[in-house]
Amino acid sequence: MSVPLKILVPVKRVIDYAIKPRVNATHTAIETTNVKHSLNPFDELSLEAAVRLREASLPGPKKSPHPTPSVTDILALSAGPAKCTDVLRTAMAMGADRAIHVEIDPKTSAGKDKEGGAEGESQELEPLGVAKLLAQVVRAEDRNFVILGKQSIDDDSNQTGQMLAGLLGWGQATQAREIVFEEGKEEGKGGWMVKVTKEVDGGVETVRSPLPMVVTTDLRLNEPRYASLPNIMKAKKKKLEKKSLEDYGVDGGRRLRVLRVEEPPARKGGGKVEDVDGMISRLKELGAI
Repeated sequence: MSVPLKILVPVKRVIDYAIKPRVNATHTAIETTNVKHSLNPFDELSLEAAVRLREASLPGPKKSPHPTPSVTDILALSAGPAKCTDVLRTAMAMGADRAIHVEIDPKTSAGKDKEGGAEGESQELEPLGVAKLLAQVVRAEDRNFVILGKQSIDDDSNQTGQMLAGLLGWGQATQAREIVFEEGKEEGKGGWMVKVTKEVDGGVETVRSPLPMVVTTDLRLNEPRYASLPNIMKAKKKKLEKKSLEDYGVDGGRRLRVLRVEEPPARKGGGKVEDVDGMISRLKELGAI
């Protein structure tokens, strides 16, 4: 008998994509005080994909014509300060069944970092720390499918999904643009194979793996829905559990130190030439040809 999907969707609170980031006065980070934050856009794609998987398995107009596993639970998780509850409520309004908030005070030290940094530095988790936390949540919550954004738009690391798959020993597919479940193609846990079409340089690539699996999402996967007012109200009644790093036995200590953050240099104005010969001469002067 096929095992149903229990999905974990990690989400992150980031500076809103429409806001131009500014470097803080000490040149150590991006200024976040009094700056609008919202749900990471790549995580919105993951939530939408999870909700569509559930809709595709249910009777109705959105039911998939292809065999699709049933989805018994969609769990959203975020690690960060108290305001992360806002993005978790948004996730539940979009369709997540419940949420876990791993509380991290950004002003509290996680202990002396691995590079010898001083106490009191930011406790924001690095990709490896996030991957270790997610691995513990997967085990504690008995998840068999993790779908997350390929990166967050604040640090653009694009590492967490790959590290998580390595820690769990699961198959992985990154930068997904299409996710399709197939039954009986090969022997895997629960009998389901996951076929993922992924973005690669110069085209697309299709990979297939049995459950359990980690998938990271890219922009062409879907178009996320807006949370309707009724669903926003319903989300307020859904379960939001508070946890800490200690509950999962995860060390939040940092291994990397940011030495300095700089604005990119201003672009210089271009010059005008009279004709093609003038352009070629100018390019030769600049060493371009």
